[in-house]
Amino acid sequence: MNTELLGALEILEKEKNISKDTLLDAIEQSLIQACKNHYGKADNVKVSIDPQTCDFSVYAERTVVEQVEDPVMEISLENALKISARAEVGDLIKVPINSKEFGRIATQNAKNVILQKIREEERKVLYNQYYGKEKDVVTGIVQRNLGKNVSINLGKADALLNENEQVKTEVFHPTERIKVYILEVKDTPKGPRILVSRTHPELVKRLFESEVAEVREGIVEIKSIAREAGSRTKIAVWSNDPDVDPVGACVGMNGARVNAIVSELRGEKIDIINWSENPAILIENALSPAKVIAVMADPDEKTALVVVPDYQLSLAIGKEGQNARLAARLTGFKIDIKSETQAKEAGDFYDYEDDEYEDEYEEFEESEEAEEFARPAEELSEDGEVLDLNEYGYEKETGEDENER
Repeated sequence: MNTELLGALEILEKEKNISKDTLLDAIEQSLIQACKNHYGKADNVKVSIDPQTCDFSVYAERTVVEQVEDPVMEISLENALKISARAEVGDLIKVPINSKEFGRIATQNAKNVILQKIREEERKVLYNQYYGKEKDVVTGIVQRNLGKNVSINLGKADALLNENEQVKTEVFHPTERIKVYILEVKDTPKGPRILVSRTHPELVKRLFESEVAEVREGIVEIKSIAREAGSRTKIAVWSNDPDVDPVGACVGMNGARVNAIVSELRGEKIDIINWSENPAILIENALSPAKVIAVMADPDEKTALVVVPDYQLSLAIGKEGQNARLAARLTGFKIDIKSETQAKEAGDFYDYEDDEYEDEYEEFEESEEAEEFARPAEELSEDGEVLDLNEYGYEKETGEDENER
Protein backbone atom coordinates (compact mmCIF):
# COMPACT_ATOMS: atom_id res chain seq x y z
CA MET A 1 0.00 0.00 0.00
CA ASN A 2 1.28 3.43 -0.96
CA THR A 3 0.42 5.14 2.33
CA GLU A 4 2.09 8.47 1.48
CA LEU A 5 0.13 8.90 -1.76
CA LEU A 6 -3.09 7.74 -0.12
CA GLY A 7 -2.68 10.25 2.72
CA ALA A 8 -1.92 13.09 0.33
CA LEU A 9 -5.00 12.33 -1.75
CA GLU A 10 -7.22 12.26 1.32
CA ILE A 11 -5.89 15.66 2.47
CA LEU A 12 -6.48 17.19 -0.97
CA GLU A 13 -9.95 15.70 -1.13
CA LYS A 14 -10.83 17.23 2.24
CA GLU A 15 -9.26 20.67 1.79
CA LYS A 16 -9.91 21.26 -1.92
CA ASN A 17 -13.13 19.24 -2.13
CA ILE A 18 -11.71 17.35 -5.12
CA SER A 19 -12.67 13.70 -5.42
CA LYS A 20 -10.00 11.02 -5.12
CA ASP A 21 -10.97 9.56 -8.53
CA THR A 22 -10.23 12.88 -10.18
CA LEU A 23 -6.83 13.09 -8.51
CA LEU A 24 -5.99 9.50 -9.51
CA ASP A 25 -6.94 10.34 -13.08
CA ALA A 26 -4.57 13.33 -12.92
CA ILE A 27 -1.73 11.08 -11.72
CA GLU A 28 -2.43 8.63 -14.53
CA GLN A 29 -2.28 11.38 -17.13
CA SER A 30 0.92 12.75 -15.63
CA LEU A 31 2.65 9.36 -15.82
CA ILE A 32 1.59 8.93 -19.44
CA GLN A 33 2.92 12.41 -20.19
CA ALA A 34 6.22 11.57 -18.49
CA CYS A 35 6.55 8.43 -20.64
CA LYS A 36 5.89 10.49 -23.73
CA ASN A 37 8.61 12.97 -22.77
CA HIS A 38 11.03 10.14 -21.96
CA TYR A 39 10.42 7.85 -24.95
CA GLY A 40 9.14 10.33 -27.50
CA LYS A 41 5.69 8.67 -27.74
CA ALA A 42 3.27 7.06 -25.34
CA ASP A 43 0.54 5.60 -27.52
CA ASN A 44 1.10 2.13 -26.09
CA VAL A 45 1.66 3.16 -22.45
CA LYS A 46 -0.91 2.07 -19.87
CA VAL A 47 -1.18 3.00 -16.19
CA SER A 48 -2.94 0.86 -13.61
CA ILE A 49 -3.81 2.39 -10.20
CA ASP A 50 -5.59 0.64 -7.35
CA PRO A 51 -7.97 3.25 -5.81
CA GLN A 52 -7.99 1.45 -2.45
CA THR A 53 -4.24 1.11 -1.88
CA CYS A 54 -2.97 3.72 -4.38
CA ASP A 55 -0.42 1.16 -5.67
CA PHE A 56 0.25 1.81 -9.33
CA SER A 57 2.12 0.22 -12.19
CA VAL A 58 3.20 1.60 -15.54
CA TYR A 59 3.74 -0.66 -18.54
CA ALA A 60 4.01 -0.49 -22.29
CA GLU A 61 2.26 -2.87 -24.65
CA ARG A 62 4.83 -4.05 -27.23
CA THR A 63 4.54 -6.46 -30.10
CA VAL A 64 6.86 -9.48 -30.10
CA VAL A 65 8.94 -9.57 -33.30
CA GLU A 66 12.02 -11.45 -34.45
CA GLN A 67 13.85 -8.28 -35.47
CA VAL A 68 13.12 -5.01 -33.67
CA GLU A 69 12.72 -1.91 -35.85
CA ASP A 70 10.84 0.34 -33.36
CA PRO A 71 12.10 -0.26 -29.79
CA VAL A 72 9.22 1.78 -28.35
CA MET A 73 6.48 -0.29 -29.96
CA GLU A 74 8.25 -3.64 -30.46
CA ILE A 75 10.25 -6.18 -28.43
CA SER A 76 12.44 -9.04 -29.54
CA LEU A 77 11.32 -12.61 -28.93
CA GLU A 78 14.40 -13.19 -26.79
CA ASN A 79 13.53 -10.33 -24.42
CA ALA A 80 9.85 -11.22 -24.47
CA LEU A 81 10.63 -14.74 -23.23
CA LYS A 82 12.34 -13.19 -20.19
CA ILE A 83 9.02 -11.57 -19.27
CA SER A 84 6.73 -14.45 -20.25
CA ALA A 85 7.83 -18.00 -21.05
CA ARG A 86 4.82 -18.41 -23.34
CA ALA A 87 5.62 -15.40 -25.52
CA GLU A 88 5.45 -15.93 -29.26
CA VAL A 89 6.02 -13.74 -32.29
CA GLY A 90 3.01 -11.49 -32.84
CA ASP A 91 1.90 -11.46 -29.19
CA LEU A 92 1.38 -8.28 -27.16
CA ILE A 93 3.60 -8.21 -24.10
CA LYS A 94 3.19 -5.86 -21.15
CA VAL A 95 6.63 -4.47 -20.50
CA PRO A 96 6.98 -2.81 -17.03
CA ILE A 97 8.30 0.76 -17.00
CA ASN A 98 10.31 2.00 -14.04
CA SER A 99 9.23 5.59 -13.40
CA LYS A 100 12.44 6.19 -11.46
CA GLU A 101 14.30 6.11 -14.76
CA PHE A 102 12.53 9.24 -15.97
CA GLY A 103 14.72 12.30 -16.32
CA ARG A 104 14.33 15.56 -14.42
CA ILE A 105 12.42 17.28 -17.23
CA ALA A 106 9.96 14.40 -17.62
CA THR A 107 9.40 14.34 -13.86
CA GLN A 108 8.86 18.10 -13.72
CA ASN A 109 6.37 17.94 -16.58
CA ALA A 110 4.48 15.16 -14.80
CA LYS A 111 4.34 17.32 -11.67
CA ASN A 112 3.00 20.28 -13.68
CA VAL A 113 0.28 18.09 -15.18
CA ILE A 114 -0.90 17.08 -11.70
CA LEU A 115 -0.84 20.66 -10.40
CA GLN A 116 -2.68 21.93 -13.47
CA LYS A 117 -5.36 19.30 -13.04
CA ILE A 118 -5.74 20.18 -9.35
CA ARG A 119 -6.12 23.89 -10.19
CA GLU A 120 -8.69 23.16 -12.90
CA GLU A 121 -10.73 20.98 -10.57
CA GLU A 122 -10.49 23.52 -7.79
CA ARG A 123 -11.84 26.25 -10.09
CA LYS A 124 -14.59 23.91 -11.26
CA VAL A 125 -15.59 23.04 -7.69
CA LEU A 126 -15.67 26.72 -6.68
CA TYR A 127 -17.69 27.65 -9.74
CA ASN A 128 -20.27 24.93 -9.08
CA GLN A 129 -20.43 25.87 -5.41
CA TYR A 130 -21.16 29.55 -6.00
CA TYR A 131 -23.21 28.98 -9.14
CA GLY A 132 -25.60 27.06 -6.90
CA LYS A 133 -25.86 30.18 -4.70
CA GLU A 134 -26.70 32.49 -7.60
CA LYS A 135 -29.76 34.66 -6.82
CA ASP A 136 -29.17 34.09 -3.10
CA VAL A 137 -27.80 36.14 -0.19
CA VAL A 138 -24.44 35.39 1.39
CA THR A 139 -22.33 37.04 4.08
CA GLY A 140 -18.94 38.41 3.05
CA ILE A 141 -16.05 40.37 4.51
CA VAL A 142 -14.95 43.63 2.94
CA GLN A 143 -11.40 43.22 1.65
CA ARG A 144 -10.37 46.42 -0.06
CA ASN A 145 -11.50 49.15 -2.43
CA LEU A 146 -10.68 48.67 -6.11
CA GLY A 147 -11.22 52.19 -7.34
CA LYS A 148 -14.94 52.75 -6.93
CA ASN A 149 -15.58 49.01 -6.68
CA VAL A 150 -15.28 46.90 -3.55
CA SER A 151 -13.74 43.43 -3.19
CA ILE A 152 -15.75 41.11 -0.92
CA ASN A 153 -14.31 37.86 0.46
CA LEU A 154 -16.95 35.12 0.50
CA GLY A 155 -14.72 32.48 2.10
CA LYS A 156 -13.15 30.47 -0.70
CA ALA A 157 -13.58 33.10 -3.40
CA ASP A 158 -13.65 36.86 -3.81
CA ALA A 159 -16.65 38.75 -5.19
CA LEU A 160 -16.84 42.15 -6.83
CA LEU A 161 -19.32 44.80 -5.72
CA ASN A 162 -19.52 47.26 -8.61
CA GLU A 163 -20.24 50.95 -8.15
CA ASN A 164 -23.64 50.57 -9.85
CA GLU A 165 -24.66 47.91 -7.32
CA GLN A 166 -23.71 49.96 -4.26
CA VAL A 167 -26.04 52.12 -2.19
CA LYS A 168 -24.74 55.67 -2.52
CA THR A 169 -25.07 56.39 1.19
CA GLU A 170 -23.13 53.30 2.30
CA VAL A 171 -19.43 53.40 3.15
CA PHE A 172 -17.54 50.14 3.66
CA HIS A 173 -14.47 49.55 5.79
CA PRO A 174 -12.00 46.62 5.61
CA THR A 175 -12.89 43.53 7.73
CA GLU A 176 -16.53 44.70 7.90
CA ARG A 177 -19.13 41.92 7.50
CA ILE A 178 -22.01 42.62 5.10
CA LYS A 179 -24.73 40.64 3.35
CA VAL A 180 -24.77 40.74 -0.45
CA TYR A 181 -27.00 39.35 -3.19
CA ILE A 182 -25.20 37.20 -5.78
CA LEU A 183 -26.16 38.53 -9.19
CA GLU A 184 -24.07 36.35 -11.49
CA VAL A 185 -21.29 33.78 -11.42
CA LYS A 186 -19.01 33.52 -14.47
CA ASP A 187 -16.46 30.80 -15.19
CA THR A 188 -13.06 32.22 -16.16
CA PRO A 189 -9.54 30.75 -16.52
CA LYS A 190 -8.57 32.51 -13.28
CA GLY A 191 -11.49 31.08 -11.34
CA PRO A 192 -15.14 32.05 -10.85
CA ARG A 193 -15.95 35.75 -11.26
CA ILE A 194 -18.73 36.59 -8.81
CA LEU A 195 -20.77 39.77 -9.13
CA VAL A 196 -22.80 40.86 -6.09
CA SER A 197 -25.28 43.63 -5.29
CA ARG A 198 -26.55 45.68 -2.36
CA THR A 199 -29.30 47.46 -4.32
CA HIS A 200 -31.27 44.57 -5.84
CA PRO A 201 -34.91 44.24 -4.61
CA GLU A 202 -34.41 40.49 -4.20
CA LEU A 203 -31.92 41.25 -1.42
CA VAL A 204 -34.82 42.45 0.73
CA LYS A 205 -36.88 39.37 -0.14
CA ARG A 206 -34.06 36.98 0.79
CA LEU A 207 -33.50 38.84 4.07
CA PHE A 208 -37.16 38.40 4.95
CA GLU A 209 -36.91 34.70 4.08
CA SER A 210 -33.97 34.28 6.46
CA GLU A 211 -35.53 36.37 9.25
CA VAL A 212 -39.22 35.40 9.04
CA ALA A 213 -40.02 31.70 9.44
CA GLU A 214 -43.48 32.08 7.88
CA VAL A 215 -41.97 33.50 4.69
CA ARG A 216 -39.31 30.80 4.58
CA GLU A 217 -41.93 28.06 4.98
CA GLY A 218 -44.24 29.54 2.34
CA ILE A 219 -47.11 30.39 4.71
CA VAL A 220 -46.61 34.09 3.95
CA GLU A 221 -45.79 35.07 0.36
CA ILE A 222 -44.06 38.24 -0.76
CA LYS A 223 -46.14 39.07 -3.82
CA SER A 224 -44.36 42.22 -4.97
CA ILE A 225 -41.41 44.44 -4.05
CA ALA A 226 -40.57 48.01 -5.02
CA ARG A 227 -37.31 49.44 -3.79
CA GLU A 228 -35.27 52.60 -3.93
CA ALA A 229 -32.07 51.37 -2.31
CA GLY A 230 -30.89 53.30 0.72
CA SER A 231 -34.17 55.20 1.10
CA ARG A 232 -37.41 53.18 1.14
CA THR A 233 -38.83 49.79 0.18
CA LYS A 234 -42.46 48.72 -0.15
CA ILE A 235 -43.44 45.06 -0.06
CA ALA A 236 -46.88 43.49 -0.52
CA VAL A 237 -47.49 40.28 1.44
CA TRP A 238 -50.20 37.63 1.38
CA SER A 239 -50.98 34.80 3.81
CA ASN A 240 -52.04 31.32 2.69
CA ASP A 241 -53.28 30.67 6.22
CA PRO A 242 -56.31 32.73 7.34
CA ASP A 243 -55.10 32.48 10.93
CA VAL A 244 -51.76 34.15 10.13
CA ASP A 245 -51.53 37.91 9.75
CA PRO A 246 -48.95 38.44 6.98
CA VAL A 247 -48.01 41.98 8.00
CA GLY A 248 -47.75 41.06 11.67
CA ALA A 249 -45.60 38.03 10.89
CA CYS A 250 -43.14 40.16 8.90
CA VAL A 251 -43.04 42.94 11.49
CA GLY A 252 -42.57 40.60 14.45
CA MET A 253 -43.10 41.26 18.13
CA ASN A 254 -42.33 44.90 18.86
CA GLY A 255 -40.96 45.15 15.32
CA ALA A 256 -38.05 42.80 16.08
CA ARG A 257 -38.01 41.04 12.71
CA VAL A 258 -38.34 44.04 10.44
CA ASN A 259 -35.93 46.06 12.60
CA ALA A 260 -33.24 43.40 12.10
CA ILE A 261 -33.62 43.79 8.33
CA VAL A 262 -33.67 47.59 8.55
CA SER A 263 -30.45 47.41 10.58
CA GLU A 264 -28.80 45.22 7.92
CA LEU A 265 -29.90 47.72 5.25
CA ARG A 266 -28.49 50.54 7.38
CA GLY A 267 -31.70 52.39 8.19
CA GLU A 268 -33.60 51.90 4.94
CA LYS A 269 -37.33 52.35 5.64
CA ILE A 270 -39.60 49.39 4.87
CA ASP A 271 -43.37 49.63 4.34
CA ILE A 272 -45.22 46.31 4.60
CA ILE A 273 -48.75 46.21 3.16
CA ASN A 274 -51.43 43.60 2.56
CA TRP A 275 -51.71 42.23 -0.97
CA SER A 276 -55.14 42.15 -2.61
CA GLU A 277 -56.41 40.79 -5.92
CA ASN A 278 -58.65 43.86 -6.07
CA PRO A 279 -56.56 46.57 -7.79
CA ALA A 280 -58.37 49.42 -5.99
CA ILE A 281 -57.70 47.95 -2.55
CA LEU A 282 -54.10 47.14 -3.48
CA ILE A 283 -53.47 50.69 -4.70
CA GLU A 284 -55.06 52.13 -1.56
CA ASN A 285 -52.79 49.96 0.59
CA ALA A 286 -49.73 50.79 -1.53
CA LEU A 287 -50.17 54.53 -0.96
CA SER A 288 -49.96 54.01 2.81
CA PRO A 289 -49.50 55.92 5.10
CA ALA A 290 -51.65 58.37 3.11
CA LYS A 291 -55.43 58.14 3.49
CA VAL A 292 -57.44 57.55 0.31
CA ILE A 293 -61.00 58.72 -0.41
CA ALA A 294 -61.57 56.87 -3.68
CA VAL A 295 -59.73 54.75 -6.24
CA MET A 296 -60.92 54.36 -9.84
CA ALA A 297 -58.78 51.64 -11.44
CA ASP A 298 -58.81 50.34 -15.01
CA PRO A 299 -57.30 46.81 -14.97
CA ASP A 300 -57.15 46.64 -18.78
CA GLU A 301 -55.25 49.89 -19.26
CA LYS A 302 -53.35 49.48 -15.97
CA THR A 303 -54.19 53.03 -14.96
CA ALA A 304 -55.80 54.39 -11.81
CA LEU A 305 -57.13 57.71 -10.53
CA VAL A 306 -56.75 58.18 -6.79
CA VAL A 307 -58.54 60.89 -4.81
CA VAL A 308 -57.10 61.87 -1.44
CA PRO A 309 -58.05 64.57 1.07
CA ASP A 310 -56.49 67.93 0.35
CA TYR A 311 -54.27 67.78 3.42
CA GLN A 312 -53.03 64.28 2.45
CA LEU A 313 -51.93 65.10 -1.10
CA SER A 314 -48.28 65.81 -0.29
CA LEU A 315 -48.09 62.68 1.90
CA ALA A 316 -49.58 60.51 -0.84
CA ILE A 317 -47.12 61.80 -3.42
CA GLY A 318 -44.19 61.69 -1.02
CA LYS A 319 -40.88 63.49 -1.04
CA GLU A 320 -39.87 64.05 -4.66
CA GLY A 321 -42.74 61.74 -5.66
CA GLN A 322 -41.21 58.71 -3.96
CA ASN A 323 -44.35 57.30 -2.32
CA ALA A 324 -46.38 57.48 -5.54
CA ARG A 325 -43.49 56.12 -7.59
CA LEU A 326 -42.98 53.10 -5.33
CA ALA A 327 -46.74 52.45 -5.21
CA ALA A 328 -46.84 52.43 -9.02
CA ARG A 329 -43.96 49.94 -9.20
CA LEU A 330 -45.49 47.76 -6.51
CA THR A 331 -48.92 47.54 -8.15
CA GLY A 332 -47.94 47.78 -11.81
CA PHE A 333 -50.49 50.58 -12.34
CA LYS A 334 -49.89 54.09 -13.62
CA ILE A 335 -51.32 56.12 -10.74
CA ASP A 336 -52.69 59.66 -11.06
CA ILE A 337 -53.17 61.25 -7.64
CA LYS A 338 -55.50 64.22 -7.18
CA SER A 339 -56.70 66.08 -4.14
CA GLU A 340 -60.43 66.13 -3.41
CA THR A 341 -60.70 69.73 -4.60
CA GLN A 342 -58.79 69.06 -7.82
CA ALA A 343 -60.92 66.01 -8.60
CA LYS A 344 -64.16 67.95 -8.11
CA GLU A 345 -62.99 70.82 -10.28
CA ALA A 346 -61.99 68.39 -13.01
CA GLY A 347 -65.33 66.59 -12.75
CA ASP A 348 -63.68 63.28 -11.87
CA PHE A 349 -65.25 62.98 -8.43
CA TYR A 350 -68.61 63.89 -6.91
CA ASP A 351 -69.16 63.99 -3.17
CA TYR A 352 -72.84 63.57 -2.44
CA GLU A 353 -72.31 64.81 1.05
CA ASP A 354 -71.21 68.16 -0.32
CA ASP A 355 -72.72 71.31 1.26
CA GLU A 356 -74.54 72.16 -1.97
CA TYR A 357 -76.40 68.87 -1.95
CA GLU A 358 -77.00 69.13 1.81
CA ASP A 359 -78.65 72.55 1.33
CA GLU A 360 -80.92 71.22 -1.41
CA TYR A 361 -81.88 68.25 0.75
CA GLU A 362 -82.71 70.50 3.69
CA GLU A 363 -84.96 72.66 1.47
CA PHE A 364 -86.72 69.54 0.24
CA GLU A 365 -87.29 68.27 3.79
CA GLU A 366 -89.01 71.57 4.71
CA SER A 367 -91.31 71.56 1.63
CA GLU A 368 -94.90 70.29 1.46
CA GLU A 369 -93.84 67.56 -0.97
CA ALA A 370 -91.63 66.04 1.70
CA GLU A 371 -94.61 65.98 4.07
CA GLU A 372 -96.63 64.02 1.51
CA PHE A 373 -93.82 61.50 1.06
CA ALA A 374 -93.58 61.22 4.84
CA ARG A 375 -97.14 59.79 5.23
CA PRO A 376 -96.68 56.01 5.32
CA ALA A 377 -100.30 55.16 6.24
CA GLU A 378 -102.18 58.06 4.70
CA GLU A 379 -103.22 58.97 1.17
CA LEU A 380 -104.85 61.97 -0.50
CA SER A 381 -108.15 61.55 -2.29
CA GLU A 382 -108.88 63.15 -5.64
CA ASP A 383 -110.35 66.22 -3.96
CA GLY A 384 -107.34 66.62 -1.64
CA GLU A 385 -108.84 65.00 1.46
CA VAL A 386 -106.66 62.75 3.58
CA LEU A 387 -107.84 59.17 3.54
CA ASP A 388 -107.44 56.97 6.60
CA LEU A 389 -106.13 53.63 5.29
CA ASN A 390 -106.05 50.32 7.01
CA GLU A 391 -103.03 47.97 7.10
CA TYR A 392 -104.01 46.53 3.70
CA GLY A 393 -104.06 49.95 2.05
CA TYR A 394 -107.88 50.28 1.84
CA GLU A 395 -109.95 53.14 3.22
CA LYS A 396 -111.45 52.37 6.57
CA GLU A 397 -115.29 52.50 6.63
CA THR A 398 -117.52 51.78 9.54
CA GLY A 399 -119.34 48.48 9.32
CA GLU A 400 -117.41 47.10 6.28
CA ASP A 401 -115.51 43.83 6.26
CA GLU A 402 -111.90 44.80 5.58
CA ASN A 403 -110.89 41.31 4.50
CA GLU A 404 -113.43 41.39 1.64
CA ARG A 405 -111.84 44.46 0.17
